[in-house]
Amino acid sequence: MDIIIVLDFGGQYTHLITRRIRDLGVYSEILPFDVDLEYLKKKEPKAIILSGGPGSVYEQKAPRLKKGFLQYTTENKIPVLGICYGHHLIMQMSGGKVESKEKKEYGKTDLTIIDPNLLFDSLEKEQIVWMSHGDQITEIAKGFKPLANTETCQVAAFGNQQNLLYGVQFHPEVTNTPNGNKVLENFIYKICECKKEWKLEGWIDKQVEEIRKEIGTDNRVVLGLSGGVDSSVTAALLHKAIGDRLHCIFVNNGLLRKNEENEVQEMFKENLKYSNFHYVNAEDLFLKRLLNIEDPEEKRRIIGHTFIEVFENKTIELEKEHPDIKYLAQGTIYSDRVETSATSKVSAKIKSHHNLTLPDDMKLKIIEPLKNLYKDEVRKIGLELGLPDDIVKRHPFPGPGLAVRILGPIDKEKLTILRDADEILINEIKKAKIYDRLWMVFCVFLPLKTVGIMGDFRTYEYICSIRIVESTDVMTANFAKLDWDLLERISSRIINEVKGLNRVVYDITNKPPGTIEYE
Repeated sequence: MDIIIVLDFGGQYTHLITRRIRDLGVYSEILPFDVDLEYLKKKEPKAIILSGGPGSVYEQKAPRLKKGFLQYTTENKIPVLGICYGHHLIMQMSGGKVESKEKKEYGKTDLTIIDPNLLFDSLEKEQIVWMSHGDQITEIAKGFKPLANTETCQVAAFGNQQNLLYGVQFHPEVTNTPNGNKVLENFIYKICECKKEWKLEGWIDKQVEEIRKEIGTDNRVVLGLSGGVDSSVTAALLHKAIGDRLHCIFVNNGLLRKNEENEVQEMFKENLKYSNFHYVNAEDLFLKRLLNIEDPEEKRRIIGHTFIEVFENKTIELEKEHPDIKYLAQGTIYSDRVETSATSKVSAKIKSHHNLTLPDDMKLKIIEPLKNLYKDEVRKIGLELGLPDDIVKRHPFPGPGLAVRILGPIDKEKLTILRDADEILINEIKKAKIYDRLWMVFCVFLPLKTVGIMGDFRTYEYICSIRIVESTDVMTANFAKLDWDLLERISSRIINEVKGLNRVVYDITNKPPGTIEYE
């Protein structure tokens, strides 16, 4: 099967490049920019893409490719496409010049194709693209020619057909570049001549076979099940492979959504008939340790370490009855395993809630059956495994739960208020039949009190912020422009039905500049 390697220079869209390539039917993996050439050669890449990054190629400590990289790709006729930083790096390494320019380009930009080449084949001369740069190529190297420009950038794309080196200043991987997929498609199929072989069909059977081979016929597996998409699909896959030799541990940290602890138990114990499903109610322990904690990072640290402690204790308890528990399964997916940073390396981390490393004394082998899949691929596998839509299409939920949706200290009263408001919001969104097209829908508790009037009485209660965003890649997100009548109905219900709130606000912040979560 053909493989395209993406070398990561720290760009925020690195994972997005890889996902786009897979969506086009070719398998792709991310490796760090300074990967050893011998290791790279063993991968036998059909093509290589250099990602964007925050640095400038003329800086002294700027990330560089290994010596001999371009010689290796040229001699072996491996096409290379540089995006943004990668665009600059190819040119600099080939003898061109890159400089900082006074006129910078950020956001939507008009691009003019001056030489269609194979990279821009079948595209109109004028294109809208997404730019994000302050540097430009000021001198082009021998053997290269400009393929496109903008009003302020004379080399917005280049090509060297003899050495199969190409570069684009813009980001074809983001949806803000309407025909970006066509550019990638042209590179993948017309320049690289890749075969469209990456399909999820048959993946389950192959993975089940690998799981059985790895675990054997006698060993057992323990899994931290959160009820989210990744851990649920991992559970379903393992259960299909080894049946009741899978032990699922569901920890109630007291920070779950309303009735979630009951819904998860009902789903896996009663509906799916998982006989070795273990529920641990640790609500009091978590809330005791979180008492009076304001700092969000401290909240995350406490929740993470407490989860590991509770999970480890339950595992030790199970091992007394089942000494053949030899494996720890994690719902790690590809974007968890490969961090998008210039120094990213593959690392083993516990993912079920908090991406924390395992205690040294937990001597279990790690198994991560979803480690090479992205979230959208995981959802498809979940549906094929027969998991219900409520699980597979569930919106992302933060590992620390409602702790990061209550600003400031946490207590049971605030949690109750937030749960009740959140339930109303989600129910109304589902009733409006728009839940599946939205990326995330949730309420945030703001520890501020404002004056209100209910009936003949003056009130002084808390504020609820509603956060609803649309996104396709999580790297960027826009607030959802919902019908005013729907927003009014949600607001009225929350104020009328949730004791402790007298004001609802709607967050209209995009990402960037904001983040999706508040903490």
